[in-house]
Amino acid sequence: MLRSAIGKPWLRSTSTHPLRAACRGDSVWLPHSSQSRPLVPSVRFAPKQPVRFVSSVPSPTTTWIDRFPPRIRPYLYLTRIDKPIGTLLLFYPCTWSITMASYALDTPLMTNLAYIALFGLGALVMRGAGCTINDMWDKNLDRAVERTRMRPLAQGALTRNEALVFLGGQLAIGLCVLMQLNWNSILLGASSLSVVTVYPLMKRITYWPQAVLGLAFNWGALLGWSAVAGAVNWSVCFPLYLGGVCWTLVYDSIYAHQDKIDDVKAGIRSTALLFGEKSRTILSALSATAMSLVTYAGVLNAQGAPFYLGIGLGGAQLAKVLWRTNFDDRVSCWKGFVGCGWAGFWVWMGALGDYATKVAGML
Repeated sequence: MLRSAIGKPWLRSTSTHPLRAACRGDSVWLPHSSQSRPLVPSVRFAPKQPVRFVSSVPSPTTTWIDRFPPRIRPYLYLTRIDKPIGTLLLFYPCTWSITMASYALDTPLMTNLAYIALFGLGALVMRGAGCTINDMWDKNLDRAVERTRMRPLAQGALTRNEALVFLGGQLAIGLCVLMQLNWNSILLGASSLSVVTVYPLMKRITYWPQAVLGLAFNWGALLGWSAVAGAVNWSVCFPLYLGGVCWTLVYDSIYAHQDKIDDVKAGIRSTALLFGEKSRTILSALSATAMSLVTYAGVLNAQGAPFYLGIGLGGAQLAKVLWRTNFDDRVSCWKGFVGCGWAGFWVWMGALGDYATKVAGML
């Protein structure tokens, strides 16, 4: 084990790693240096769809995780806890549903806050569990992708057995959170695990893994209402759920553009490759569809003006992201991905404003 100059002593040198043979030429990204191999200007994955990049993967930087003992760090990096955007993207659909249900049912403020806190903890734990499942599936694929090759499992800092034991602990905590809900919600929440488990497989067999991720990441749009009301109001929750799925297709397609060169070589499929140079147009249409579906859910739930203001701000945020994002630049794609999260935040703020107005009127 070598101590890295970037503050990750659990990272092992890749200078003799078999991946070296898979890289073009002798210029390989090393975790212990600031140099990176140049990206190939254009790789064709389809007759008329060139893939280009104008930026390389930035060298890893020290994070707050590096303050922990070396033995613990791989587990923390496995959960991506240092990148909270993933947890927030899982959390926001829960907040939409909980707040809209509380608005419809005149739920007391403390009840609403209790469910928000409970689902926040659940999102944190289950997002980490999802990352563990994903990395166990993708251990070998991650080694072939420049951005992911230094993940703990791909790099060899953890074994699959160690990750499996850790996953058991994550799922046990997730189950404890789930058991705080009513039985309808417990069964509904448990049923989402099958979608979470098969998601990593989808990138091997279809160009639509982002759609499957959307099915998993927006389960909270159903579960949140069930937790508050005891059952799902499908007339409101189903369009809300579909809107969330379309939103996921937008942000995760932008995310997938980061890896499109390596994905071609590794045989990984994604909507980024499928949409190609039409990405901006298609993602704009998906953004409009997402906001329209959420708006429709609001109409069915008799939401007030603050809700639609939140949707307007969310739609404007998605429009800004799609206008500014350079799909051939990894740094720009990451910023666009994170920026999409704010759209979900503004939808929640709109629903919360509606609910707060109603609660204030009841005082």
